[in-house]
Amino acid sequence: MICPFCNLWDGYWRQYRINTETAIQNALQRVPGQVLRVEMDVEDGLLVYEIHIRTTNGMVYEVTIDANTGEILEVDRQDD
Repeated sequence: MICPFCNLWDGYWRQYRINTETAIQNALQRVPGQVLRVEMDVEDGLLVYEIHIRTTNGMVYEVTIDANTGEILEVDRQDD
């Protein structure tokens, strides 16, 4: 079966303006530490990077970055 949304999503994903490395560098400027994982997601119709970082004191933060502008939208501490 052919995915009816594949062409739509392919075009949408290509529209982001910053690359993963830029998003990671922006996140590490706000929350220094070790990057655990990077995901792309759509939140409220906006393409974002979600970057999970472990700090030197062991806390884990999720930094949400606008994939179009590189702006940090949110920083959340993750509870275990």
